[in-house]
Amino acid sequence: MCKNNKKSIERLYKAILSLENKKECENFFDDICTVQEILALAQRFEVACELQNGKNYTEVNKLTGASTATICRVSRCLNYGNGGYKKVIERLEKEGN
Repeated sequence: MCKNNKKSIERLYKAILSLENKKECENFFDDICTVQEILALAQRFEVACELQNGKNYTEVNKLTGASTATICRVSRCLNYGNGGYKKVIERLEKEGN
């Protein structure tokens, strides 16, 4: 990754962390992403939640409509990634979401 890209990505993460509530988050993502990009991110997160809850690939496909390639990629991230999905899912479960 080139130096400029790294700085841009870090700036994006800081921007996201600066959001103070759901409405600000909604407005920011509506501005920065296309509807398709938001739907793709939401689908990946739903796949992660279903896999984390013990669903198999067939069940996840039926529930989310995600391709097996997407399900496989998300599964790899859940099992061998940096723990981002698991951390967020844990926090949401603690909040009852």
